[in-house]
Amino acid sequence: MLELNMATGMTTSQGLIGAYVINLDSSSRRWAEVSSQATTAGIHLDRIPGVDGTSIPPAQRSGFNEKEFVRQNGRQMLPGEYGCYRAHMRALEAFLSSNYENAIIMEDDVELRQDFTLRAAAILKAVPSAEVVKLLNHRSKWCRTVAVSEYGDAVGRCLHGPQGSAACYLVTREGARKLLKRADNIEFPYDMTLERGWETGVSIYTVRQNIVELSERSAVSQIASRAQYRAVKLRGPRKIGTHFLRLIEYARRIRYAFS
Repeated sequence: MLELNMATGMTTSQGLIGAYVINLDSSSRRWAEVSSQATTAGIHLDRIPGVDGTSIPPAQRSGFNEKEFVRQNGRQMLPGEYGCYRAHMRALEAFLSSNYENAIIMEDDVELRQDFTLRAAAILKAVPSAEVVKLLNHRSKWCRTVAVSEYGDAVGRCLHGPQGSAACYLVTREGARKLLKRADNIEFPYDMTLERGWETGVSIYTVRQNIVELSERSAVSQIASRAQYRAVKLRGPRKIGTHFLRLIEYARRIRYAFS
């Protein structure tokens, strides 16, 4: 039996599950909307102040390997991406400072559903070895299912990627500790880092079908526009090395999916 405790989070057979939402101080409307949805769904939310990457000069970016980021991604890192990455690290730290045994970390453009927390808890029960489970992806092609929850949610690992999005994921205390220790030196955008269990040592799974979706708030990105991404991309021969590295990453992803 699953019970919801509005003061401390949700109690399950896997322990207390906290729910954190990353939200910029300048985005009070987004916070009001997601808070209202959480109240309707019976979910207690803890707010994590977002990090405005545009307010941090490039020379002051901590834990950032700029040379490796450009080599791996074929472009410069955008200020919004840096802020997003640091905000997720902040959320993981807040979780580890709490009494929760597991947590759901979300961005403020997620559309919450009534049965969201129950399905998330059931997923943890179905895959007890998981340290991170992505609950929302942009794509999930060639997904190798390893378990199905009591709510019918298939969970596994995808051979194709990147899947995109770090907007909503489950994380255990051990998963959070590993991410903070092994992913604190930025070499990829956070959504890609979150999938790279072959590098971080985190046991990462994903749902075949999203159990939450992005809301209308996601129509306007707070990270960067497509034009901004295009403006910092390398062109021509300068990107050959990146293409080669991506092939290696793809092979490592496939191997991880079968591990």
